[in-house]
Amino acid sequence: MKLVVATHGHCFDGLASAVVFTHFCRAFYKSEPLELSYRACGYGIGQARADDAMLTGDANAILDYRYHASEKLSWYFDHHRTAFASDADRAHFEARQGNGQFFYDAAASSCTKLIAELARERFGVESPALGELVTWADRIDSARFRSAEEAVDRSDPVMRLVSVVEHYGDDAFLERFVPELLARPLHEVAALPLVVSRYRPLGKKHDRFVDRVKQSSLRQGRVVFVDLTEEVLDSVGKFVTYALFPDSVYSVVIGLLKNGPKISVGYNPWSGRPRDADISSICARYGGGGHPVVGGIAFSNAEIERARNVAREIAAELAG
Repeated sequence: MKLVVATHGHCFDGLASAVVFTHFCRAFYKSEPLELSYRACGYGIGQARADDAMLTGDANAILDYRYHASEKLSWYFDHHRTAFASDADRAHFEARQGNGQFFYDAAASSCTKLIAELARERFGVESPALGELVTWADRIDSARFRSAEEAVDRSDPVMRLVSVVEHYGDDAFLERFVPELLARPLHEVAALPLVVSRYRPLGKKHDRFVDRVKQSSLRQGRVVFVDLTEEVLDSVGKFVTYALFPDSVYSVVIGLLKNGPKISVGYNPWSGRPRDADISSICARYGGGGHPVVGGIAFSNAEIERARNVAREIAAELAG
């Protein structure tokens, strides 16, 4: 049986979700041979979407990504507040829930952990060998670090692998590394020569990104606003503003990527101040999405001025 697994690309939780789901499927479909293929999905301009053209298997799954209302869809797991683009999509999902293969939980801290728990509780499929991967994916996706400095530290090989996934995590990467993570412990995969060689230039790019953020940051009350649209970014760091401005509550960063500008909005969990805004809802108003604590909006290169204006509007709203 051919099984297509469409998952959030360039995302450690998306990769780990595919690994845990594959382990589960090997048990669920144990009576028939499986041919699995992996597709990386994204929300940016030019990135592949999980649609009917992608769902070409005998069975098809969407993981850690927005719902697609299709009769071709066999499995669904997600935890994003913006998983459903319309009421019709949500209604389609709810109608399919009865088959026991469609799951959504906005309270879940990561899609990887959600799949692992449901596989165990609903289907009796344990994954003890993947425990380290599940723990790391949950920590990364929920930003459960002790400090912003720890979140941006790349001394641990797993955190270096995270950077590699975020930069290189396309279809070919998934096809290569899902089997690796099923066959080897996480730290062993993180130490592979291919990962080490791919991270080496990323470390230097990260340092340049930090320097650019330092030079371009503008403090607006409790918000740090950063405009990085003067030239195309070759690296992005999620928690850099929090490490540089520990008492900031929110950050709004607009960067120019090769496919167009992207706005990233986040809440600083180490600020010591409560979150009073749902970032996923804010981003959804402009066509983006995410979680209550982090979200993003992608634009085309022709919309750079609109993207800048939207970024300023969001910063002003969060500043109060």
